[in-house]
Amino acid sequence: MALMITDACINCDVCEPVCPNEAIFQGQEIYEIQPDLCTECVGHFDAPQCVAICPIDCIPLNPEVVETQEQLLLKYYQLTSL
Repeated sequence: MALMITDACINCDVCEPVCPNEAIFQGQEIYEIQPDLCTECVGHFDAPQCVAICPIDCIPLNPEVVETQEQLLLKYYQLTSL
């Protein structure tokens, strides 16, 4: 699954710079995650960096974007051209 940022986001600016795929961007009101770029850090790190750094725990899995570990790894390879 890709991750998502809930409306509990306080726009603290810590998640955007840690995303290795540049999937996080400032939306109209809160930060958002572009699902087609989110690999949950698979291929880069052992755990999603945005989730690890978020001070209020507002980045759950997105139930509308269901992906397996294999699909996330394939997306990583496609994004990094490896």
